[in-house]
Amino acid sequence: MRMYRLVLVVFLTLGLAAVASPASAEDAEEAVFTLGMLGDIDSANPFVGYSGSAYEIFQMEYLTLTQYSADDLSIVPGLAESWEESADQLSWTYTIRPGMLWSDGVPITARDVKFTFDRILNGKQEAVNYYAYTESIESVEVIDDLTVRILVDKPSPIMQSLYVYILPEHIWQSVDRKEVKTFANEGTPGDPIVGSGPFLMVERRPGQFIRFTANRNYFRGEPAVREVIWRIYNNADALGLALQSGEIDAATDLTAPVWESLKDLPGITTVASTNTYFNHVAFNTGAALVDGTPIGDGNELLIDSRIRQALSLSIDRQAMVDRILQGLGEPGSTIIPPIYSRLHLPGADLVDYDPDRARQILDEAGYTLGPDGIRVDQKGNRLSFRMFGRADSDADSTSILEFLKQYFAEVGVELNTSMVSTDAIISKYGEGNYDLYEWGWGVEPDPNYMLSAMTCANRSYKDGDAIYSTLSDSFYCNPAYDELWLEQSAETDPERRAQVVQQMQQILIDDMPYLVLFYPNQLTAYRSDRFGGFVPQPADNGALLFQYGTWTWDGLTPASAEAAAAEIEGSTQAAGPPADAPKTGGSSVPTALAAAFGLGVIVIVALVVLLVRQRRHISADSRE
Repeated sequence: MRMYRLVLVVFLTLGLAAVASPASAEDAEEAVFTLGMLGDIDSANPFVGYSGSAYEIFQMEYLTLTQYSADDLSIVPGLAESWEESADQLSWTYTIRPGMLWSDGVPITARDVKFTFDRILNGKQEAVNYYAYTESIESVEVIDDLTVRILVDKPSPIMQSLYVYILPEHIWQSVDRKEVKTFANEGTPGDPIVGSGPFLMVERRPGQFIRFTANRNYFRGEPAVREVIWRIYNNADALGLALQSGEIDAATDLTAPVWESLKDLPGITTVASTNTYFNHVAFNTGAALVDGTPIGDGNELLIDSRIRQALSLSIDRQAMVDRILQGLGEPGSTIIPPIYSRLHLPGADLVDYDPDRARQILDEAGYTLGPDGIRVDQKGNRLSFRMFGRADSDADSTSILEFLKQYFAEVGVELNTSMVSTDAIISKYGEGNYDLYEWGWGVEPDPNYMLSAMTCANRSYKDGDAIYSTLSDSFYCNPAYDELWLEQSAETDPERRAQVVQQMQQILIDDMPYLVLFYPNQLTAYRSDRFGGFVPQPADNGALLFQYGTWTWDGLTPASAEAAAAEIEGSTQAAGPPADAPKTGGSSVPTALAAAFGLGVIVIVALVVLLVRQRRHISADSRE
């Protein structure tokens, strides 16, 4: 038995050493980093996609004029090396970095900037993702190859933080406006996307993986990783197992139980970062197009804000944080997360857990309990609502719906829940065919974009016979809120603007188009025996992936020999990718495994021979 254990230990040690063995200088040039995640993108087209993963692709491929720093989310140069506001505050001049090239070698110029903004200013679909940034822009002028001037109709605090991805004119000028909604913008092997960011899409298999190649013309230098692969999984359990087995090098979208299971495993680093994200329930507050035309099949009872307020009071948000997130997050309140402490509105009473007050509100509104325990209005209509959750969600959507169903029932409201795909939810909310659904938002450091999602102008629109969604997923429309949105978007005094932003949050809490449930930590785990260079944003326990910028993608490097050895010391956990996967992992893992296996076989054979001889010797002694 001892000899058997020795054989096993030797073999496992060899296997692990092979997996975690660092890249040589030659192998480092071929390093492939594989990220595991839940759910596919909705589109790789910057004028169409709006999922969080789609936005991550946009910034991997295209630069913005300015960026948010990794240190403290302050504004730093991006495509533009400098910018200047005019004395009358009605024009901004940006100077492009000299020598910048698109990935195909074509120079990046001010014409590309003008082309991009003109497409947004003159296109309906193109404006959907960027209305919040361009609402005050009148025109864009090319001064010379490296200088562009943007004219605005009012002073604007957001002109230093325009999160607009600058596109190559020589590529996108051939994309007809009538075809922009269906343009995939996906690279193919041998013909990657033309961009300016660190990585460019070269292949996509929907529901399976997305592959990116390094941009050799990237202005911060060619990335140390040659290729990035996003592998898509159906659930968080599979994601965690893939990281343990070595099939992937990092995982995001982890649930709290899976993240906890990865803690303290050799070779794996787990990080719970302060997040800019919130999970929410969106109410159908009265679906209508941007022109006011009613659409959809939403339950009209939810137009009554008193029902929405009562449902908010019925929820024990702290219990959801404790039980769903296992304490890795904070209870929710408003659409501006507490990470932005200067803007976040604290102490909102309508998000307290107070089911007695919820019942009182419903009683006073005339919703009485029926014989089955479900409330009815004066016409006998039951307070029974449909709610959709995301079957492919990282947020444990199933558990969220189960909690809400119980909480709502305790105040006399019935919830009929269904789990559907993210794509199905996008279709339902765009056309107003829902009562409630669960979703989430990532909030930029500048609040303008997030706040704009609740304006009347961001309701769905119709083009021909088709209905298209924009940013509003609750169809909330309040002229008083819209006036404040315009006011904050023109307020250049930071303190005064913060006051207006907090006023807007109070209006949303009073009207309750959203139930902001919680602010989850970003739960990330990665193979630190394979890769390093992860950069948090902000520096104080910020996100490692899905940032406002490409700081980790810029810094990612294969682990050194010393780091890899330190990570695996004492470990007996073997790892390696499946044979049919695109090449993954840190450094020549399949080759190393093969070498280790061959060496292991030799060692095992030698040990078996030794064991046989020892057993013969023991047998002879026994006979004597």
